[in-house]
Amino acid sequence: MNLFRFIADTLHLSAIILLIYRIHVTRNCIGISYRTQEIFIVTFCLRYLDLFIYFVSMYNTLMKIFFICATAYTIYLIRKKRPFCGTYDAAADDFNHYYFIYPPALLVTIVIHSRFSIIDFLWSYSLWLEAVAFIPQIMILYKMRTVENFTSHYIGALGCYRFFYILSWVYKYLMGHHIFWTSVITGIVQTLVFAELVYEYFRSVKEGKQRMEIPLRAVAKEDP
Repeated sequence: MNLFRFIADTLHLSAIILLIYRIHVTRNCIGISYRTQEIFIVTFCLRYLDLFIYFVSMYNTLMKIFFICATAYTIYLIRKKRPFCGTYDAAADDFNHYYFIYPPALLVTIVIHSRFSIIDFLWSYSLWLEAVAFIPQIMILYKMRTVENFTSHYIGALGCYRFFYILSWVYKYLMGHHIFWTSVITGIVQTLVFAELVYEYFRSVKEGKQRMEIPLRAVAKEDP
């Protein structure tokens, strides 16, 4: 494993732990998108089907199990566990992912994917899903305009982890290793999805702000 991959995994792990910690500490799910977490759990379940087929390493296996279980637990907190579930704002979390996330990602996978293995196809589909999974969460943040401290750190870690995966793939390519271009392309898409939020996160940290502010130009036009 190269250093970039380790940093990426650490950031991803930290982001999930931060979100769970944030929900427990603040005792609410305000500003958190269940729909984004749902897409994440679908993504992980599709991508990690190879858990039942291949063994790469104990590290790899434990990380996959953690991502699935931790995301499932996050969903449980948002939808079922009191008092957290009572603070979930379903009205604000209204991005129609069943129309604008799942079908388009599937269509792109069908058009681009060239292998016939169902495991490989679902793996590719999961990459396209993850690339746009954060859009429902972004829509909520745009409505709120300000993001509290814990959530902003979650966004920062999650927004940066895929960027380090891209660096990892570049490193592997330069070292002569085989890389999957679908991973690179979807990683770039995911990084672009996060770009403005990550920029605002680091700007808020630099300026010492307690809350991350979403600029007015990014807020939906329905606002006055």
